[in-house]
Amino acid sequence: MLASICIIIVLTYLILISWLNNGFNKIKDFTLQDLEPRTKFSVIIPFRNEAENLPILLKSIENLNYPNSHFEVILVDDESEDASLKVIEIFRQKTRNNSSQHIKIIKNHRTSNSPKKDAIATAIKIVKYDWIITTDADCVLSKYWLDSYDEFIQSHKASAIAGPVKFTGFSSFFTRFQILDTLSLQGATIGSFGIKKPLMCNGANFAYSKNGFEQVNGYEGNDNIASGDDVFLLQKLLEKDNSKVYFLKSENAIVTTRVTNGFTEYLQQRLRWASKTTSYKSLFPKFLGLIVLLTNLVMVSVIPLYILEILQGKTAVLLFLIKFSIDLLLIFKTARFYKQEPVLLSYVFASFIYPFITIYITVILPFLSFKWKGRTFKR
Repeated sequence: MLASICIIIVLTYLILISWLNNGFNKIKDFTLQDLEPRTKFSVIIPFRNEAENLPILLKSIENLNYPNSHFEVILVDDESEDASLKVIEIFRQKTRNNSSQHIKIIKNHRTSNSPKKDAIATAIKIVKYDWIITTDADCVLSKYWLDSYDEFIQSHKASAIAGPVKFTGFSSFFTRFQILDTLSLQGATIGSFGIKKPLMCNGANFAYSKNGFEQVNGYEGNDNIASGDDVFLLQKLLEKDNSKVYFLKSENAIVTTRVTNGFTEYLQQRLRWASKTTSYKSLFPKFLGLIVLLTNLVMVSVIPLYILEILQGKTAVLLFLIKFSIDLLLIFKTARFYKQEPVLLSYVFASFIYPFITIYITVILPFLSFKWKGRTFKR
């Protein structure tokens, strides 16, 4: 009986991930056509204690190809305690005659349990333009980032657009493991848009209209949850009109950020991401999340079940190979899009340890708070 349940779970996983693989193929690469810029953007960037990362972000803003007259940048200071403000001021002084004139700095106005949602909501109150794009202070923007969004908006009737996020880091197995992890999430994200059931997006690269934000009452209803400024807003916009929500699959639209520096930081990040999943309203993400969790539980259990003679050796190996192969297909496609194929060299070993980490995070999640930007949040 238990063996049959394991087989059903893994076969269900195979069907769902195959569906996402098919969805990934349906999202075609978007290429620029050198159209005349039309869209004006308000770029919102919350920051807290980002003195180390801000110079790189600001340099990438300075290097954007898009006309300065067509966008503004609003940096929202969330009670920084380091030299972040000084870093921004030095940049503005150095670039006083060009790109710094459209950069504003404002203070976050806290009203909820979510500092980042408060920061974005604070900025939205003063934006000049209808199209809003959010990103993070530890990101690097592609030169044609805004051009990509502009041309996509010109060619699609969109109310919200999720963009690609690429994770990088120093060469090590742990770095490659994290990149593989994020590639699986990005692949599932792209695939879900392809099957018209978007699962998630990343606030480091997310665009939407101010009008659409106001029509769904912004973050109302989920502002008690510290994380989720991206996915909960996405879900509300999908409920409003899912035909106008897209994924921008373009290498010119990629935003780059770094993976975490150590396992403790990685664990905190994953706890933060996992803490919002139980608050999803859509049934498909919940069902997929459950099947993913159960499949990883099966992977962790195959050896004990074999030792207890509940699973035959051939069955145990076959179950692992099914998950190994279908995951590899989706991750390979995503790695090819992000030009990160070399990390696949660590896939075999990573595929063995990933289920154990997933189950560990799931088990400890109800009992732990998580730390984020120097603050502690309860689940």
